[in-house]
Amino acid sequence: MTEVLVVVIGLGGGVLAGLFGVGGGVLFVPTLTLVLGLTQLHAEATSLLAILPTAVVGAWQQGRYGNVRWRPALVIGLAAVAGVEGGVQIAEMLPQHALRRLFAVLVLAVAAQVAWRAARRPSYPSQR
Repeated sequence: MTEVLVVVIGLGGGVLAGLFGVGGGVLFVPTLTLVLGLTQLHAEATSLLAILPTAVVGAWQQGRYGNVRWRPALVIGLAAVAGVEGGVQIAEMLPQHALRRLFAVLVLAVAAQVAWRAARRPSYPSQR
């Protein structure tokens, strides 16, 4: 049964990653903690590894459509490597409940930003 849940989580995350450009933390971490019972730290680590194939395939496919700006993506990716190392060190030092609460704050902040932008009138000339 666990294997079926993992496949469903992967398929759902893949569809949403391709549709909205999200995946990793926002989808996988809550699902891994709530559905599979992983600790916050284990869910985050698992999510980081699980998102690699999704990100590679998604970027490749979007690149074929000409939607990827490769130079900024490379710079962000390289800078993120250093950031991930620092974040992992901090995550290892924090208690699970603090890590879980910080993650919840992050998800709420992202949701608020998305809601705010969706409520505003589009600024694109073609959508006026």
